[in-house]
Amino acid sequence: MATADPTPAPVSPPGNADDTLDLELPADVLALLDEDVTADDRAGGPAPLDDLLDGVADWGPVGTPAGTFQLVPVRPERDLRVIAHWMNDPAVAEFWDLAGRPEVAERHLRAQLDGDGRSVPCVGVLDGVPMSYWEIYRADLDPVARYYPARPHDTGLHLLIGPVADRARGLGGILLRAVADHALRQRPRCTRVIAEPDLRNTPSVAAFLAAGFRFSAEVDLPGKRAALVVRDRALRHLL
Repeated sequence: MATADPTPAPVSPPGNADDTLDLELPADVLALLDEDVTADDRAGGPAPLDDLLDGVADWGPVGTPAGTFQLVPVRPERDLRVIAHWMNDPAVAEFWDLAGRPEVAERHLRAQLDGDGRSVPCVGVLDGVPMSYWEIYRADLDPVARYYPARPHDTGLHLLIGPVADRARGLGGILLRAVADHALRQRPRCTRVIAEPDLRNTPSVAAFLAAGFRFSAEVDLPGKRAALVVRDRALRHLL
């Protein structure tokens, strides 16, 4: 995700994929996490069984220090041109590998849009202006779940910031924090948000850490060595 904040698609850790930081969480923190989820379940109730991400299209806007932000699910007929343009930026293409004719990006989008809803591609709109591309996905149902100790309903994020003028000024961290916390509010059964940016993509890793994600492990995924980063529901007010 490098001056862009993009993260590529997931995927393989070194010998032991244990999330050691999770294993060291004290019992009182784990109890707090369970209580938090139970309270959210009482408030929000269960999501429809056929909606794997609890209605991303209906999550609505969220206020951030940079302005009002909203995830808008992709419609190729409206969004393909700008997404393909962003994918052809060399700083983005290095990590997303979707440069080329618009058909290349379109195939990537269609694979998600024609799937079962476990990954939702979105355009990020800040104060009414499309400026980023996101993938909100069920990490526990994704191939990446084979390479870390996944929990039910783990939510994953991929992000690229499109316009060059929006990069390298802290905007990635602001939006990642806002979206991760918004996902936790909208998905009461989700206890954490994860991501796996390429370790070579220093700006992307730094943006996740600035957003309150904690570094969990280095993992060898097919095609990249990644930093597994996690934002926990129970710890989100502390980080």
